[in-house]
Amino acid sequence: MNAERLYTVLKGPHISEKAAMGEDQVVFRVAVDATKLEVKHAVEKLFKVTVENVQTVNVKGKVKRNKFGLAAKPSWKKAYVRLAQGQDIDFALID
Repeated sequence: MNAERLYTVLKGPHISEKAAMGEDQVVFRVAVDATKLEVKHAVEKLFKVTVENVQTVNVKGKVKRNKFGLAAKPSWKKAYVRLAQGQDIDFALID
C-alpha cells in the first residue's frame, strides 16, 4: 500500500458510548472503499501497534426532514479494530 492511501484510509476516531465500552478495541471512521486489510495495515503503521482483528460496518445515512423537504445524510463506514493484549492507542497524545 502506498503512503498516500495509508493516510486516506483512516478518517478519524469514532467516539461513542459503545466505542468507549470496548477495552481492547478502538473504533475508526474509515473510507467507504477501504478493506479490512487496508485498515489493519494503516493502523499498524501509523500508531505502531499490533492489530489482531478488524470488523467493518457500513452505516446507512439517515433521512432527515428540513425546510426544503427530505434530505439524506451521507452513508459512511466504521471499523472496529481489536488490538493485541496490553496495547493501546491514546488519542490525547496525537498531534
